[in-house]
Amino acid sequence: VQLQASGGGLVQAGGSLGLSCAASERTFSRYVMGWFRQAPGKEREFVAAINWRGGSTDYADSVKGRFTISRDNAKNTVYLQMNSLKPEDTAVYYCAASGSYGSIWYTASEYDFWGQGTQVTVSS
Repeated sequence: VQLQASGGGLVQAGGSLGLSCAASERTFSRYVMGWFRQAPGKEREFVAAINWRGGSTDYADSVKGRFTISRDNAKNTVYLQMNSLKPEDTAVYYCAASGSYGSIWYTASEYDFWGQGTQVTVSS
């Protein structure tokens, strides 16, 4: 599976951004999809994930109530809507796909395919 992330950019604190991740395969609906981020000097961390049908989602505590993950299996695309952005949300955001059976996966090692990353910068 090839993943192409887009939608990053520069935004002021309190603003919003929407990320998209398009997958190359029509079997996209079989994959658990996740978003991770990595800030300079820090490890890659889990942000959000959604199961294959979209009926189950989960978020890192740091983004709960501000970020929303969703998917459109007909368009082979997963989205991350980010509201009330904070400077600490600044990072490169990666989408990932897991072919492992399950509902939600939280660690990077459980994901098989990764997008190239898109930069999100939140200014104070």
